[in-house]
Amino acid sequence: MAGSRDIEMLLAIVDQAYGRRSWHGTNLRGSVRGVASELASWRPGPGRHNIWEIVVHAAYWKYAVARRLTGGRRGSFPLTGSNWFRRPDQPTAAAWRADLALLGRMHTDLRAAIAATPASALHRRATRDAQTLFWVVSGAAAHDVYHAGQIQLIRKLAGP
Repeated sequence: MAGSRDIEMLLAIVDQAYGRRSWHGTNLRGSVRGVASELASWRPGPGRHNIWEIVVHAAYWKYAVARRLTGGRRGSFPLTGSNWFRRPDQPTAAAWRADLALLGRMHTDLRAAIAATPASALHRRATRDAQTLFWVVSGAAAHDVYHAGQIQLIRKLAGP
């Protein structure tokens, strides 16, 4: 049986992947610390995603997992679309800060959804697929870590 320790564990996992200190190194929030809008919009190659698009993509999937936990309605993400979102070709610091704030809000919303989920529901199969809610939430944390590494690589490719 699942217990409150499972909820605490999931909160710790998603926090380490997003913004808390952890053994694996830079987390998602740390990977964008100090990134200016010009660097955020730089593409490592034609048709490749940039840091900015990765940030909004990560925000979207935090929203999607929170929605899965809460039963929220589809289409309530603050931006139109899903998964990948093209960001401004003419970047501004204000627009970049707004999307970083969106990522932070979606993380806060995900944490709230995890905390509100009955522990007994975590190990039941999630609707429409064969995976448990525990699996889905822990996967969201892995998603953050994956993209943190991707962002670190893009930063290195962009140069000093």
